[in-house]
Amino acid sequence: MKRVDDNKKSLSVLIGAAFLMATSAIGPGFMTQTAAFTDQFRADFAFVIVASVVLSYIAQLNVWTIIAVSKLRGQDIANRVLPGLGYFVAFLVALGGLAFNIGNIGGAALGINVMIGLDTNIAAVLSAVLGVIVFISHKATKAMDAVTKYLGILMLLLIAYVTVVAAPPVGTAIKHSVLPLKYEWLATITLLGGTVGGYITFSGGHRLIDAGIVGEENLSQVRRSATLGMGVTTLVRVLFFLAVLGVVMQGYTLDAGNPAADAFRFAAGEIGYRIFGLVFFCAAITSVVGAAYTSVSFLKTLFKTVGRHENLWIIGFIIASAVILVLIGKPAMLLIVAGSLNGLILPVTLAVMLIAAKRKDIMGEYKHSPILLWSGWAVVAISAYIGYISLQGILKLIQ
Repeated sequence: MKRVDDNKKSLSVLIGAAFLMATSAIGPGFMTQTAAFTDQFRADFAFVIVASVVLSYIAQLNVWTIIAVSKLRGQDIANRVLPGLGYFVAFLVALGGLAFNIGNIGGAALGINVMIGLDTNIAAVLSAVLGVIVFISHKATKAMDAVTKYLGILMLLLIAYVTVVAAPPVGTAIKHSVLPLKYEWLATITLLGGTVGGYITFSGGHRLIDAGIVGEENLSQVRRSATLGMGVTTLVRVLFFLAVLGVVMQGYTLDAGNPAADAFRFAAGEIGYRIFGLVFFCAAITSVVGAAYTSVSFLKTLFKTVGRHENLWIIGFIIASAVILVLIGKPAMLLIVAGSLNGLILPVTLAVMLIAAKRKDIMGEYKHSPILLWSGWAVVAISAYIGYISLQGILKLIQ
């Protein structure tokens, strides 16, 4: 394997992988979760954000490193760890990805509804069509990189504008990020699930495998890509939290049906409401692309028919998500529940990766960093514990 040159093509793929992960993590689920929980917990939610960012970064660095060095996708690593385990992991991730994608289609529909008033069911179908268009081309991965990168930058700029207008109490947020009055377990597992749960952890790593940017010789580029993705995710999360906090600290109560839209409306009036529609749509459509691509990537090496017709399966995944959404409805609640469920998947998938990190038949002569390894196991333990005690809260959300 040759070392990747620092040329325009490889740099574009590395940035594309970073934004694929970042936009998957900052989809409509993150906005709905952040708005709902900030309305409920106020400045204390800052601690949840900080905790989830630290845990997420540890998980991402471990997974991206193990995928890059082994040159294997998550499901194939799992099958090496224990024959048949890859099928179980692939099923878990694909199911979680489907749950997220149903919510993502709903988020895109809500965004279109806010922008132009189109019926949400019709908007859901239109959103699915737009997602499908990305994968019709034989240059689908390049189109995916461009869509996630440019729409991700647009989201960042629009959210930054609304944050400034909302004039949040930054000092109070900083204080509570270290010393919260109350710690919320369900909020943490939901936010962790929305950041690195399920398919999100593997999205960038699988993109780099498809591009051939793997091997220990390319590890520094891979880790920089992972760090860029987490950096973008963190910046957007913090700005969005501050924007909502600025609104709720002024005494406003957000509509539970669409809390993020209400926050933007209170912060910047009708213009803010329309901006929210565009931001929510951008967040959703990039997440639709990321969820479909990564979920199917977990199946394509296990089932030959999926590998031969990958784009068709991705298209079918998007269409199925839209159909289920139209039949079920309640996209805002689906987004929160999906984040919680994907948080429960994280300890399973990360534990499999960490076991693989010590296997010579998978990693060769590479020695995984003890700091990364043991901090990774700490994330597994913490996320498993939080997930266990949050089960009751998740059941209440579903009911």
